[in-house]
Amino acid sequence: MFRLLTALGRGFKQHVGWKRLGVVASLIVIGLAIWHLVTTLKGLNAADILAAMAAKSTMQIALATLCVIGAFCTLTFYDYFALRTIGKKHVPYRIAALSSFTSYTIGHNLGATVFTGGAIRFRIYSDYGLTAIDVAKICFISGLTFWLGNCFVLGIGMVWHPQAASAIDQLPDAFNRLIGLACLAGIAGYLVWISTGKERRQLGQNGWKVVLPSAPLTLLQIAIGVIDLGFCALAFYLLMPDAPHVDFVSVAVVFILATLLGFASHAPGSLGVFDAAMLVALPQFKQEELIATVVMFRILYFMIPFAISICIMGTRELWLSVIKPWHHRKLNGSADERRSGEPAAVIVHRQPLKRQSQG
Repeated sequence: MFRLLTALGRGFKQHVGWKRLGVVASLIVIGLAIWHLVTTLKGLNAADILAAMAAKSTMQIALATLCVIGAFCTLTFYDYFALRTIGKKHVPYRIAALSSFTSYTIGHNLGATVFTGGAIRFRIYSDYGLTAIDVAKICFISGLTFWLGNCFVLGIGMVWHPQAASAIDQLPDAFNRLIGLACLAGIAGYLVWISTGKERRQLGQNGWKVVLPSAPLTLLQIAIGVIDLGFCALAFYLLMPDAPHVDFVSVAVVFILATLLGFASHAPGSLGVFDAAMLVALPQFKQEELIATVVMFRILYFMIPFAISICIMGTRELWLSVIKPWHHRKLNGSADERRSGEPAAVIVHRQPLKRQSQG
């Protein structure tokens, strides 16, 4: 039996592999999401959706916008915390905020966040002497912050309101409650494990080695992820219709599961996957009103920050690649002209003196 399992494991690694399995799973999730959206939107009227969007009050949009701003302000501490964790304390907060904001918004909207977000981080941090390995460590610590925060909130939510998750995963409430308890137990076990000593917190080898945060700093790390996620879920909750009433915790559980499905699919901006999950999990609302909520949230959380990030990075590249070199060449040219002009002036003054002495 052991030999059979070993042979199957070896065959799986050689002919399939986890990467290919992940790609297939992502395509299945995206395909199911697109199929559900097509069947759902087929009978809807675009005018009704636009009317539902126009019916959103100014107060709703303003409060949701403030929550989105709060979420992105919290997001800036992902990189700042990671930089302090790996010992790169010379990088100021403003650079960490720039990197965290632009790498997330551009990378998540374009897809393949590991590559696109990592490339943006490296472009920014390389000016401060950070290497590709340092950027990989930052991505790892930032991702750990995200997943710890998600697991903590999801665990509490599924223990408190397991029926909210049942709408998406189609599992019994008791099983969802067990999943929530497993998430919380996993975080507790992780805290106990990293409390056993600094040697246990070292991951990697040779040049790629990162020391995980201590237990007290991990609690801070979890708090960063929870606050970020709380702002995002609250922004969506504020944009929802008033009736029927759904409590915030239930919406937060659905929101987190939809977000995780979107990340697992690797679809650009979780497009289609997040939307379909929200429609499946909240069938009690009119579809036109719920779609209007999803579209408004996408505008506030995805489209506007993406446009801002593109403008910021475009302006930064224009300054670094065009304006700054041109200004540097202009200063060097002026200095060369001054240096080349000084000997000529001396010669001009000396020649008359020679003539006067000869005369």
